[in-house]
Amino acid sequence: MPGFFDASSTTGLTGFAVAAVLYIASYLTFVRTLRYTRNWIRPRALSIVVPAGFISALVACVSLSSGGFDAMLAVAAVAFVGILFYLIAAPAIVFRPASRLTELLARHGDYAGLSMLVPALIAAYTFPNAGFYGLLAAAMTIELLWYLRRGWARRKQRLLPIQGDDLAVLKVQAKGDLVRFAKQHGINELVLSGDTVAWKGCNKNTSPCPFNLYVNRLGLNTAPCCREHMQSLVHSVSGWLEEIGVDYWLEGGTLLGAVRDNGELLPWEDDVDVSVVMEDDSSWKALVAGVTACAARDGYCIDIFEPGGFIAVSYATPRAVPLRWENYRLRGEVRLDLTTYWPTISEGKHVLRRSSLKGDMPAIEGGGFGVARNLVLPTSTISLLGRDCACPRLPEDYLRVLYGDFRQVAYSYVDAGPAAARSHIDTTAQTSPSAAKPH
Repeated sequence: MPGFFDASSTTGLTGFAVAAVLYIASYLTFVRTLRYTRNWIRPRALSIVVPAGFISALVACVSLSSGGFDAMLAVAAVAFVGILFYLIAAPAIVFRPASRLTELLARHGDYAGLSMLVPALIAAYTFPNAGFYGLLAAAMTIELLWYLRRGWARRKQRLLPIQGDDLAVLKVQAKGDLVRFAKQHGINELVLSGDTVAWKGCNKNTSPCPFNLYVNRLGLNTAPCCREHMQSLVHSVSGWLEEIGVDYWLEGGTLLGAVRDNGELLPWEDDVDVSVVMEDDSSWKALVAGVTACAARDGYCIDIFEPGGFIAVSYATPRAVPLRWENYRLRGEVRLDLTTYWPTISEGKHVLRRSSLKGDMPAIEGGGFGVARNLVLPTSTISLLGRDCACPRLPEDYLRVLYGDFRQVAYSYVDAGPAAARSHIDTTAQTSPSAAKPH
């Protein structure tokens, strides 16, 4: 293109290379911020400032690379990066309630970025500038590589049967027309052959199932592959915490499944919840060090969120930083949330405090939310998916604090329509509580 060589070739190549490097830095730091959205955590100021700084430097490099400030070129660069980053972020944004456009883009997140190829070519022709070419080339190369990697990952999926209650719920939500339902919602994992219904399952080498759509929005049961991975996660992390020597217990919906569903996960479970008690800052540091070492040894990804003392453990295969940050582009994630509680006094009573609300847990003096210490400690054990795991000392009383009448089937995160459609199947399913054993 003629504009690339308007200045000396050295100047043109330098502008191209600097802009390309700045775009890569902007991209990597931006996708890293998506970890907050995916974990329902407000981003820290520094996590926003860093990518904003790189993007500002990128725009300055592009708009000033011709020897003066070009306002139109700056606007074009900002518009291109802004639209592309929205496409990239869509799969993470839909973890929260999102627009239909965002939902559509998230559904096609593996190749949505490549839709910017034609605008990139038009922009390159309109603004013949070495720095702008570097931005466009870096951006489109990353999106092409992302598409190719995701396509290769899909080749490693394995077929798993959909049967029993999983199939019954699917047929209810599809109103009997599985082909139409799969096409309408872009359920690419569903395989129909005669009377056989199967699922192309995810694993460590593939993209995870987008169960924030399938479970929460459409009201389906958790895919069998994701249930397997959750079992692996909760068993592994329970073992780590026992190895490290910290008091832990099954939390929230995971505990509810163990108690109410006879040692199973809730059929619509979308993550695993485990909590630990921290006595002081040194115990937090020891926890982080221990979990980090165990995750590296056993092949899991972890994210540490210092404010609030929260650790997310995901099933994905660890990759070297900063390339592992691209995992946050994926829609859906098989994850275990490890939340910390801290002992304190509230209204003269010993309680365990956490920074984020869980269920209907009451607020306590000094901020945060808490539960009576004697409901939890010393912990008991309960069977979950074939393994004895720690649970609160009084698990049913603990669940009443969180959910009130926990025996009543309720859908905390499933949309109202799909929840109502499946309620008959869930309420008629046989359930029996599992007894807890003190230790």
